Amino acid sequence: MKHILLPTDFSENAYNAMSYAVQLYKDIDCTFYILYTYTPISISAGSMIDNYSTLPLIDQKKEIAERKLKEIEDRLNTTFSNTNHTFISMVSLNLLLTEMAEVIKEKDIDFVIMGTKGATGAKEIFIGSNTMQAVKNLKCPIMAIPSGFKYEKPSEILFPTDYEVHKSNKYLSLIKELCEKNNSRLHLLNVYQDVPLKEKQEQTEAFLDVFFKNTAHLFHNPENQELTEAIVAFEKTYKVNFLVMIYKEHNFFENLLLKPTVNQMVYHTNIPFLVIPSEEHINH
Repeated sequence: MKHILLPTDFSENAYNAMSYAVQLYKDIDCTFYILYTYTPISISAGSMIDNYSTLPLIDQKKEIAERKLKEIEDRLNTTFSNTNHTFISMVSLNLLLTEMAEVIKEKDIDFVIMGTKGATGAKEIFIGSNTMQAVKNLKCPIMAIPSGFKYEKPSEILFPTDYEVHKSNKYLSLIKELCEKNNSRLHLLNVYQDVPLKEKQEQTEAFLDVFFKNTAHLFHNPENQELTEAIVAFEKTYKVNFLVMIYKEHNFFENLLLKPTVNQMVYHTNIPFLVIPSEEHINH
């Protein structure tokens, strides 16, 4: 049984992520927690929490949210009608990330699946700001589904890595399961081109080779290419339709996210991607 958190703001973008989630795990017993959060500020600009006139608005907001969540449940059940799946709706007067962290702990959430609008403006780098904040602050895998992406089986998965992966990272099994359930081919891309691997990194590469022995996988060492260029080239050459990265503060992934040039690359908003927290991030 998997426990999956689905945050929503009632946008079609958020529903699209839910649609992807229920199709990706159609053969797995899952409990999906659909979460909506709100704050007094979002209800009445300028109102204070201790202003009695705000309290009826809070109750009204909750009632409207509960009704909309029921509509989402009905839509998912009608469209996909899967006895493997159970939906639990949650409304909370709280900040989104704060509530997500609490739900992840209380409900033993395996991972989060959420929609992202991608690089829609100068302040949105690589992925949407809510998604990026979730990646940076939650110690849980985040699967981000780009706006408008319609479900297709993840058959070609790209995993850029610096081989600084801890063998004990419990979320590596999530990648393995994803590959095995979908009969996917995994491409492990060395992000340190033209730099010889250290002994520890070579050991990690050997470990990953054994770890993914039951799924088709290839190791790639592109030469004379920037990481972003290499990712784009792979997307075209191998028709990659799913991306996996491990997040650790100050590693290549964070640097990639903060690159202004990434803003101009439509590629990054085109396919779903899974971000797994590193051991350091989990234990920080």
